[in-house]
Amino acid sequence: MPQQTKSQAQLKHFHGNGRLPNVIATDSSRPWNMNSSSGDDEAPKDPRTGGEDFTQQFTENDFEATPPAQRVQFILGEDVDDGSHVSHPLFSEMGMLVKEGDEIEWKETARWIKFEEDVEEGGNRWSKPHVATLSLHSLFELRGLLANGSVMLDMEANNLEVVADLVCDQMVSSGTLPAGVKDKVKDALLRRHRHQHEYAKKTRLPIIRSLADMRNQSSSKKKKSNSKNLRPAQNLPVITEDMVKSPSSQSMARQTSGTELAEQQHKGNTHFMRKIPPGAEASNILVGEVDFLERQLSCFIRLSQAAVMGDLTEVPVPTRFIFILLGPPGSQSNFHEIGRAMATLMSDEIFHEVAYRARKRDHLLAGVDEFLDAVTVLPPGEWDPTIRIEPPAAIPSQEVRKRPPELPKEEIDEEEEEQRLREESGLSRTGRLFGGLINDFKRKIPWYISDYKDALSMQCVASWIFLYFACLSPIITFGGLLSEATGKNMAAMESLVSGFVCGMGYGFFSGQPLTILGSTGPVLVFESIVYEFSMAQGWDYMTFRFWIGMWVAVICVVLVAIDASALVCYITRFTEENFATLIAVIFVYKAIENVVVIGKTFPVNQGIYDCICTPPLQSNASVLEFAKYKWDSCESYNGTLVGHDCGTPPTENVFLMSVVLCTGTFILSTILKEFKNALFFPSIVRQYISDFSVLIAIFAMTFFDYSLGVPTQKLEVPHELKPTLSTRGWLIPPFTEKNPWWSPIIAVFPAMLGTILIFMDQQITAVIVNRKENKLKKGCGYHLDLFVLSGLIAICSMMGLPWFVAATVLSINHVNSLKLESECSAPGEKPQFLGVREQRVTHIMIFLTIGGSVLLTPLLGNIPMPVLFGVFLYMGVASLKGLQFFDRILIMFMPAKYQPDYMFLRQVPIKRVHLFTIIQLACLIILWLIKSFPQTSILFPLMLVVMIGIRKSLDFVFTRRELKILDDIMPEMTKRAAADDLHQLDAEVGFCQKYLPFFGGRGKREPKGSLDAGLDGAANPNAGAQIKCNISNANEKEFEAQSSLLKK
Repeated sequence: MPQQTKSQAQLKHFHGNGRLPNVIATDSSRPWNMNSSSGDDEAPKDPRTGGEDFTQQFTENDFEATPPAQRVQFILGEDVDDGSHVSHPLFSEMGMLVKEGDEIEWKETARWIKFEEDVEEGGNRWSKPHVATLSLHSLFELRGLLANGSVMLDMEANNLEVVADLVCDQMVSSGTLPAGVKDKVKDALLRRHRHQHEYAKKTRLPIIRSLADMRNQSSSKKKKSNSKNLRPAQNLPVITEDMVKSPSSQSMARQTSGTELAEQQHKGNTHFMRKIPPGAEASNILVGEVDFLERQLSCFIRLSQAAVMGDLTEVPVPTRFIFILLGPPGSQSNFHEIGRAMATLMSDEIFHEVAYRARKRDHLLAGVDEFLDAVTVLPPGEWDPTIRIEPPAAIPSQEVRKRPPELPKEEIDEEEEEQRLREESGLSRTGRLFGGLINDFKRKIPWYISDYKDALSMQCVASWIFLYFACLSPIITFGGLLSEATGKNMAAMESLVSGFVCGMGYGFFSGQPLTILGSTGPVLVFESIVYEFSMAQGWDYMTFRFWIGMWVAVICVVLVAIDASALVCYITRFTEENFATLIAVIFVYKAIENVVVIGKTFPVNQGIYDCICTPPLQSNASVLEFAKYKWDSCESYNGTLVGHDCGTPPTENVFLMSVVLCTGTFILSTILKEFKNALFFPSIVRQYISDFSVLIAIFAMTFFDYSLGVPTQKLEVPHELKPTLSTRGWLIPPFTEKNPWWSPIIAVFPAMLGTILIFMDQQITAVIVNRKENKLKKGCGYHLDLFVLSGLIAICSMMGLPWFVAATVLSINHVNSLKLESECSAPGEKPQFLGVREQRVTHIMIFLTIGGSVLLTPLLGNIPMPVLFGVFLYMGVASLKGLQFFDRILIMFMPAKYQPDYMFLRQVPIKRVHLFTIIQLACLIILWLIKSFPQTSILFPLMLVVMIGIRKSLDFVFTRRELKILDDIMPEMTKRAAADDLHQLDAEVGFCQKYLPFFGGRGKREPKGSLDAGLDGAANPNAGAQIKCNISNANEKEFEAQSSLLKK
């Protein structure tokens, strides 16, 4: 029997609960080779042949000759035979041999989930998560260790002692470890592992933890403990002869204590356990220097089944990978950097999958080579290596690196794809009566129950209360304006009842309950025109309005029947952002205007306030003693107010206090809304503060106003549930003696104008709410929304209530208040936007409480109006956030070097961007002017239709590609990902110069068949007129991204 086989047999006999793994070992003196191979492992399988052996097409020599990226793709494309090679999320931990007092132990110095965290120089706290920066030398050293050191795959072991025995026995059998120092190496591997959290007191209170950290820092300085951040050559202790004790007894005792310690440790570090993804496994990196070795030893171990190994890892996560690096003192001063390189490789998405699937050493080397091909090198003189790079907000997809090559699918026709998307959204004609409405019912009914279940969240409570105050004040303000415009036929009380009726009906039955109904300016102008016409004719206004409302409802039902909502597809980003920006600017303008009106009503520089506090009769006090008392405190001292102005409090501070309340509410709401990204308090506390930001601001400013006692204007809510005019009831008679018999017939003409007004307001707001950026999953309901709205308008007309339609700013803020973000599990990972919490409960509760506001009058009467003006200002500014139009306006005032990296700036020349922005800004100014004058404001809905025509005319000014980028509702991150994939594809495939004009930004479209012709030329060697392009390395998704951008 050969010597190696005999040694392996002895090892199998010696370890009853362990089996010698598939050992790949080479002599450390073997020269370094980029493509070293052991040559005795099974060949990989081609994923395209169903797992069959494809050695005839792809031999071992071919594997060594192919680029690393292709080798990795073939490795990852193999079928997994069993569950042992299925990859899991990895938690990597690096330990180093240090001397703590008289003991030598393994000390945790760094850890990785996605980003690196290091133990700071003080030795008692973790650094902020940061992107690992590695030296190129350490990566090459690591590759050499994997090529020449020991690699043990699928080791069967369930504790660290068995691992140490197998590693030492294998090294002795391969001749890399002298038999005389075998016990010393084993003893070094079995030393105690101390983790960072053990140095601080185990407490959940952050302040106490910080004090404990300070105390531990002081004690650690007394002990003169070594730090991880210093160079390994200066820090790593030297294991001497005194360390060696009885190996067997020491190991057995150590394992028992390690298990007890593990139980304590897991209890004390459950906080960090929540950061680790479920199903994660551990990768442990152990590096150290010892004086009994003459040359370095390294071993890469993969266990066949992951197992929890006592105190090896700081959290109770089973260990799957172990990397060991031991060497003589001073022989390798960069052990620490090599360990960091190994841990960073294991945290890499591609390499750690290769490590799970590797069947031999060459597979690991291919993973390292692919990693080296993908890394970016920074010149040493152009950056500071001590600077820690913050984790990026969005990590690019790594699919390009790991997907095996696949043949591209047939080109998808762009027009057919757009038609399919319109059909899914219900924006295509069905060709039958009420076909769109029926489809909306089918689309929304399966989600109806979940619309209530999904509201079980505190976020919905915060959204409800915020939108309640945001809706209540405009309703009451609109009621006051409506009272003046309609001769008190409709006022604040009617507006509250209309909000209750429309809100409840729309909340229960609408297709998109995220849309908030409210009163709008064009509706107010329409009501005033109808009232003035009725008064001029001597007609009864409410009866004539009743028939107008009935006709509006009928016309809306007809529009639903013929699928008129399909015309919404012509409302592009150009029109909807013009409309949204206009409404947001109006909110900001009105909030400031209302505060200015307070300044005119209560000027700062007033005349002399004729009121003085005088002492009571038969008092010996002088007038000067009582003159110091103010108007509100004079009576408490038994004084008497004397003067002409004593009937009203002094008002010189009202305007200044109003400015403070409005500005304070806006600033406080803005700051608290972003508090979820702050550095203070646990994440759940930050989230609650962010969700309730507006509510906190309202209560804080209201209490501030109450404590100072300044007589600011307060919210006025009706006290009784009855019509404003005593001469009318809650039901409007359809016929009166004042109106001629033909008045219901001619009511159809103003009803047409009102229908256009309502249709445009409703559908543009619905388009904004249903944007792709919001990632809604339950579908749209344009036809159903309009159908429900027609019924509500009929009810409001019969009851003599104002008409409510979709309110743009309120709807945008409703969507923003319900946005969902991913929980940051890994330290340093940025939250990602997941979508919106789609439900009906917030809409129902908002208008249910609005209907009950009459009962809350004593409480609501204490809220200052400037506080609500601050809420308006916040909503207007918040609505501008995320609008590409507003971003492009800001870019016009930025120097080129400070402009953000927006997607449209990558692909469209800046002059063309500015031209598009100027045209859109001119349209916005025109809309503002038309809406500002009462004589023309009724034409505002018609001007929105004109905006669609202006957008269509831009086809003659800009190329199709430029309009696709500047006027598209595609999510920003999706377009950026497509561009990044395109860049990666171009780098891998090496597209020929023939295709460069597609990226030149010249604005000229190539013939439709140019792409197909190019692909045919790549596949057909006889096509001499075409340039051959190798596209075999491009996977399907990247090729689709390439094709979609080339078509533009």
